[in-house]
Amino acid sequence: MKQIRIIATFVACLYITQQTQAQGCVAIRSNGSSCSRLLPGQDKGWVFSFNNRYFRSYKHFVGTEEHKERVENGTEVINYSFSWDLTLTRQFNKYWSLSIGVPLISNVRSSMYEHYGNGSNSPNARNSTKSFGLGDIRLTAYRWLFDPAKAHKGNIQVGLGLKLATGDYEVQDFFRKNDSTTLVGPVDQSIQLGDGGTGIITEFNGYYNFSHRSGVYANVYYLINPREQNGVSTSRGGSVSATAIKYFTHTMSVPDQFMLRAGYSYMANAFSFS
Repeated sequence: MKQIRIIATFVACLYITQQTQAQGCVAIRSNGSSCSRLLPGQDKGWVFSFNNRYFRSYKHFVGTEEHKERVENGTEVINYSFSWDLTLTRQFNKYWSLSIGVPLISNVRSSMYEHYGNGSNSPNARNSTKSFGLGDIRLTAYRWLFDPAKAHKGNIQVGLGLKLATGDYEVQDFFRKNDSTTLVGPVDQSIQLGDGGTGIITEFNGYYNFSHRSGVYANVYYLINPREQNGVSTSRGGSVSATAIKYFTHTMSVPDQFMLRAGYSYMANAFSFS
């Protein structure tokens, strides 16, 4: 019976989950895998969920226009990101739950322009910077709007919480400017472990079941970061340019983040496919 409940918990967490595969110049950071969907007949208890996310980004865009020549010329920046999201949820009753999400993150960024420069012909021009450690912890309260014991076809869940500034947003590494010069400076914002801001989390999660095996779901996540900049230099150990100062890009920003996810889910025995 215990094994069945563990499997059922795992399936439930797969069915409604808040994770994303988005990427960009500053990729949306881990928003956890909080799962507060109750098991049938369960009003209280603990749920532990674990998921990981991996992506490799290498394409360059300005707005919607892709700069394909960066890949063709071999000057593209390549980010490798792997994160583990550990989430513990306390279910107080069939309506209310509280989740804490702890992300562990490992990032590697490979580039030429941050080191020798894109115009360099040196075989040593491409180098990597790295970051590893704890990310920004999330603490979120959730409530189902309709009675889960009666709303078998569908339900809506709202969440409100805090994103804490626990991730290091000043990670530094070595930037190799030529064969004899190496500078130490903050790594690019896209691979920093945190953003340096305490944010307000808002979430809306919903699902609708066509049958006991299939249904659709949607997740909406918005992170409000009141802080605008965290004061960390973007010069990567070098001198701040006049252009960066003019356009206020000489220090890293603390951005708001938005994620929308929707899909179809199908359950087969102890597995859920979405």
